[in-house]
Amino acid sequence: MKKALLILSLLFVATILKAQDFQGVAIYKTHTKLDIKLDSTQMGGDMQEKMLAMLKKQFEKTYKLNFNKEESIYKEEEKLEAPQPQGMVMVMVNTGGSDVLYKNTKENRYTSQNESFSKIFLIQDELKKVDWILGSETKNIGDYTCYKATFKREVEVIESGISVNNDKEFDDEVTTEEREIIAWYTPQIPVSNGPENYHGLPGLILEVNDGNQSIMCSKIIINPESKIKISEPTKGKKVSQEKYDAIMDKKMKEMQEQYDSEHRGREGETIEIRIGG
Repeated sequence: MKKALLILSLLFVATILKAQDFQGVAIYKTHTKLDIKLDSTQMGGDMQEKMLAMLKKQFEKTYKLNFNKEESIYKEEEKLEAPQPQGMVMVMVNTGGSDVLYKNTKENRYTSQNESFSKIFLIQDELKKVDWILGSETKNIGDYTCYKATFKREVEVIESGISVNNDKEFDDEVTTEEREIIAWYTPQIPVSNGPENYHGLPGLILEVNDGNQSIMCSKIIINPESKIKISEPTKGKKVSQEKYDAIMDKKMKEMQEQYDSEHRGREGETIEIRIGG
């Protein structure tokens, strides 16, 4: 009897150690649908095609999520930027996202390291509770069976628009709408984590559809041969998410005013693109 108890105890300890060492890597690709109407009198067909192709590349990005049972690091994979077409200067007015995003689901907090306007910020805050509605619908993503989950939230929306030679065709007014977010998670990978700030489901999130943006997992490696190191970022000015958002809003307004002043009356073709949420 004692021998049997000893074997069970050893198996229990081995299971705990295995769980503690559990880690993985997930590769995600993002895609953004762009619905932009261009005035053919201001921009030729060839220029339109080049601009839309370049925009598509700007919003197709690849990210790596290194994770264990409690922590993760989410970071964009570096790539060479495509050259802009000759005779075209693009100013992308778009904020959001993180350079490095650390999440600790056990302690319910995150640290986001962002370099914005030549300054590094360290945003530290609590992970927001997500009121997921778990569904019974399933689908396969790769070798994993995934379950559907949804929630709704209010989002700010800026209508997509084009400015040619600083002749604005869009309105800066921000509106709000209720949006349903759809996620697909797999209990086969028992971590309450996922891409970006998505978390809180009983399994790794492999796909997210959020309005015009989709995030798809394209590759997963569980317990890779080389041990993964997950280190929380420490460099940068420490601020809360609310404080950081206020700083960015102020900086964007200052940048827009400076841009308008410098380009007023200037010849040449400059295209400003504003992509809303």
